[in-house]
Amino acid sequence: MGRVRQFRSFCGIDEVSATSSLWKSMVAEYVGTAVIVLIGCGSCINWGSPEKPQGEATMVQIAIGFGITVATMVQALGHVSGAHLNPAVTMGMLFVGRVSLLRSFFYIVSQLIGGITGAALLRAVTPEARHGALGGTGLADGVTPLMGLGVETSITFILVLTVFAVCDANRLDVQGSAPLAIGLSVTTCHVFAVSKLPEHCG
Repeated sequence: MGRVRQFRSFCGIDEVSATSSLWKSMVAEYVGTAVIVLIGCGSCINWGSPEKPQGEATMVQIAIGFGITVATMVQALGHVSGAHLNPAVTMGMLFVGRVSLLRSFFYIVSQLIGGITGAALLRAVTPEARHGALGGTGLADGVTPLMGLGVETSITFILVLTVFAVCDANRLDVQGSAPLAIGLSVTTCHVFAVSKLPEHCG
C-alpha cells in the first residue's frame, strides 16, 4: 500500500477532482504566461509609425519589460499556482518532487497555450507595419546554434536557481521579496543575452 500511495502522489492522480485546485492553477499559469509574452515581447517593438519613428527598443527597455512583468505575475499569481510561468521551472519542481507528474504536465500545457495566446494578442494589437518578428528570438550575427544553446542553457539555469533559492522553505535568511528577486534575475539574464536585431529580440 505504501508504494501505491507513493505512486499516486508522484503521478498526482488524486489531484484531478472537482474540488481540486489544479484547474485554478492551470488558469493562473495560462494567464501569467500570456501576460509575460504579451508585455515582454511587446517591449521589443518599435511602436512609432514609419513616418514618425520613435527609435528601436533598447536592451535595457526589453530587460526591464520582461523582468518587471515576471515579478508582477509571480506576486499576483504565486498564491494560486506557485507561478512557475516557465516549463523549465515546472520541470525543476517535478525533479525535486515539489509537484506531481500530472500537475507538471497540465502546467506546461497551460504555459504553452498561454504563450501562444500572448503572441496572438500582441500580433492583433500591433500595426502590420510594426510586426517584424514580434519580439521573437533569433541568433545574432556570428552566433552559432551551439552558442545560442549555451546562452539559453545558462540563463535558464540562473532563473531556476534563483527560483529555488528564494523559495526554499528551509532558509531563514530570506527577508526580501521573492518575486522581485526572480524578476531581477530575468532582467539580468536579458541584459546578458539580448542583442537587439532589427526584427528580433534575442
